[in-house]
Amino acid sequence: MRQALVMGNWKLNATKASVEALINGLVDAAKDNATVEVAVCPPAVFIPQVEALTADTAISYGAQDCDVNTAGAFTGENSAVMLKEFGCKYTLVGHSERRVIHGESSEVVADKFAVAQENGLVPVLCIGETLEQFEAGETKAVVEAQLQAVVTKSGIASLNNAVIAYEPVWAIGTGKTATPEIAQDIHAHIRSWLAEQDAAVANKVQILYGGSVKGANAAELFGQADIDGGLVGGASLDAVEFSKVIAGASA
Repeated sequence: MRQALVMGNWKLNATKASVEALINGLVDAAKDNATVEVAVCPPAVFIPQVEALTADTAISYGAQDCDVNTAGAFTGENSAVMLKEFGCKYTLVGHSERRVIHGESSEVVADKFAVAQENGLVPVLCIGETLEQFEAGETKAVVEAQLQAVVTKSGIASLNNAVIAYEPVWAIGTGKTATPEIAQDIHAHIRSWLAEQDAAVANKVQILYGGSVKGANAAELFGQADIDGGLVGGASLDAVEFSKVIAGASA
């Protein structure tokens, strides 16, 4: 059985006070839902605070991105080596906002995936289609191509130590959510595509759903056979709502 993983992506949100309140508000939910791994991805500047606040709790944490370089003249970037030093377990790579807003190609994402893994982090590979691609029926081809870039770079076995997060871009922050049936169909397709290359990898890898996940829809989404938890945006900024999402993963 794959363990459920519920991960909060705080994006460009937080203050020192809100971080303290949010982590403290999640401690009981993480403890009470022991079958679910709870993780948060704060802005990099707050990672040391999260490191301190999560000590002796069941909450894991990671970064929202990492650079393809581990050191050097790359102003404004954070390396996997630095993130690991501050206790990060995970880093997101290829979030749709990095792909769309920052223009990161699947090849750049694959490079980030590789360097994160080489330096002891678990990459959370974000994949997904835009509204235009969804309406054109291109979803499966898009996610296959995004996966293929990583498999080409690092090999199918690299996914044994990684997480995949399927996020339909049209459902992120819009209030629109893929129905559980649509989400399950794509998750099953992803797992089937992986199984064609390595059945053991396909069976092991956690595939999260991301896109307007809330307490009200979490249990139904996470109850699907191939959905192993969620990458949660806005709802992860509220301890009460995020705790409901966590509970939905253990239902």
